[in-house]
Amino acid sequence: MLFEPISIAGIDLKNRIVRSATFEKRADDDGFVTESLIDLYVELSKGGAGLIITGNALVHVTGRSAPQMLCIHNDFYTAKLKRLAEAVHRNGGKVMIQLVHGGRQCFPAHIGMERPIAPSEVYDRSTRITPRAMTDAEIWEIIEAFGYAARRAMDAGFDGIQIHGAHGYLVSEFLSPHTNRRDDYWGGDEQRRFHFLEEVYRAMKKEVRDDYPISIKMNADDFVEGGLRPEEGLRIAKRLEYLNIGAIEVSGGMYESGMKTVRPNISDVEQEAYFREVSGLFKRELNTPIIIVGGIRSKAVAEDILQNNHADLIAISRPLIREPDLPDKFRDGKERADCISCNGCMRFRKIDVVKCTRLGKSS
Repeated sequence: MLFEPISIAGIDLKNRIVRSATFEKRADDDGFVTESLIDLYVELSKGGAGLIITGNALVHVTGRSAPQMLCIHNDFYTAKLKRLAEAVHRNGGKVMIQLVHGGRQCFPAHIGMERPIAPSEVYDRSTRITPRAMTDAEIWEIIEAFGYAARRAMDAGFDGIQIHGAHGYLVSEFLSPHTNRRDDYWGGDEQRRFHFLEEVYRAMKKEVRDDYPISIKMNADDFVEGGLRPEEGLRIAKRLEYLNIGAIEVSGGMYESGMKTVRPNISDVEQEAYFREVSGLFKRELNTPIIIVGGIRSKAVAEDILQNNHADLIAISRPLIREPDLPDKFRDGKERADCISCNGCMRFRKIDVVKCTRLGKSS
């Protein structure tokens, strides 16, 4: 099944393999597309994935969570973003752009030495920062920014959009009872915690064609005390299905939860696909296409997930940093990725670009 075609949100894909959004650290210091970034996407598009999702693209200056991240918060980014989309299309690929605001997981050094903003002033044990609670006006400003970014994405020629609603960034923060402790329209109970994402989605839909694909990556589980759990995550997903979301990538964790999102040292099949159980739950309960991510390293595991109806598509991140052509290698008979999940590629503050730090070394 892995190499059978599939259509999601009106996009026809040649196979079920998705390059999950992966920070590249290849934009310039102002967030513009560079030749290095284009070269990477040419490699990925030649490598055989049915769908490529870009590294997170910034929708508002208050949400920069990393250096040299892609930006889409102003019209002057559109021309170079268009070059990126065109490079993927020239090489037979399909590409979505992931839109993000970093929320409380931004360091002051990346946002003009200001405190990061968040739904509520909840101390972050991982960054050792207490963010500033957003005003109502600021919330609407960020919602509007997501809408304008969606228009730019469409104008730049991307095949669709993925909202980053996972991993403790701003959308995720509004959904989580751990980080959203408001008592107004934006929080106080499960339904009100959904309002921010709902308004973001509606703002985006106003700015793009009726048939333009919008999908989401979301947490099924925050893996922190008092955080989002799979039962509430599923109810969020059902609300998104009612709004006609194009696809849902199921993930989990945030900075405070440690290595739950990118688990290290995956050495055997029993350690792979660590979000498989919750992905299967979403797949059983929803009609929306489900994308599973999280530690998938073997073709056999990917095939088993599809055969047993635990997901519709297989998303891969770290292995494609080492082997951008892994999908073609799987098609040609390779059984397992070379990636050993050492997470050297995640130490992006210490390396010039996000890359496999073990290439040329013995495993």
